[in-house]
Amino acid sequence: MKRILLLIVVLCGLAGYYVMTPLTLVQAPISFTLKPGSSLKSAAHQMSEAGVLQLELPFTLLARALGKAQQLKAGSYELTRPVTPLRLLEMLSNGEVSMAQLSVIEGWSFRQLRTALNASPDVVHDSVNLSEAEILRRIGASETQAEGLFFPDTYLFSKGESDLAVLKQAYQAMQRNLSEQWETREQGLPFDMPYQALTLASIVEKETGAPSDRAMIASVFENRLRIGMMLQTDPTVIYGLGERFDGNLRRKDLLADTPYNTYTRGGLTPTPISLPGVAALQAVLHPAKSQALYFVARGDGTSEFSETLEQHNRAVSRYQK
Repeated sequence: MKRILLLIVVLCGLAGYYVMTPLTLVQAPISFTLKPGSSLKSAAHQMSEAGVLQLELPFTLLARALGKAQQLKAGSYELTRPVTPLRLLEMLSNGEVSMAQLSVIEGWSFRQLRTALNASPDVVHDSVNLSEAEILRRIGASETQAEGLFFPDTYLFSKGESDLAVLKQAYQAMQRNLSEQWETREQGLPFDMPYQALTLASIVEKETGAPSDRAMIASVFENRLRIGMMLQTDPTVIYGLGERFDGNLRRKDLLADTPYNTYTRGGLTPTPISLPGVAALQAVLHPAKSQALYFVARGDGTSEFSETLEQHNRAVSRYQK
């Protein structure tokens, strides 16, 4: 009986020592991933192969003893220093996955967003071979063209998450921001659909050099739309050229008709031309009150605005000739 009691005491002591002693890691920091649907035994084996656990059995016994065997969460984890088996079990059962982030920049095109996602080592690249239409379908979007639908921001996500999940975050953020801005819009705007506002905001985003000019640039374009005047904005032409654009916009490009050439076609472009931020949305839905129809770059990032062609020509002569 004494031997049994002694054995129990020894085992309890060993268990206590194991539970409270930091694990010996092959390196620190160390990253590992638990696959979805992994059993406790499989999870322990994955951690062993990653160099987190030297012995699998004690960890599985601990998880069962504490009722955590069915509570381990799949995902990517990172240990920056050795932790005790008890702390490791707590992390796994709480789903304390390691996080990554991706910054989506105002004025990017959807193609640039895809390039950034494809270059990220922190996501699973599920979208890489998907068409634009299929991506939209997978993230639950009702639109058929992706340009402009993703909100510029910095997104946090679990390492090892699908890039489609990140795209869905950005899509939902744009839907939310566009809806909020649309609800508080000025009356009398020359369009009646949120998507049209999004399209014009994408043009304003690309035309704005100085943030203080944004509302005036929006006013110019909206004044032109009201009187049926062509927008005549270079960024739309550049977007229509696509990969053919070599950095130098020529007169022949302004004359070559495409669906995005606002020198040859009236009204808004068929889709947005960039990912507009909230400031561009606000400018379009709350434009400056002006009669301006023209603007020209001053060379310092700001623009000179004019109400008449005569005034505009003088401004062009002053700043660009």
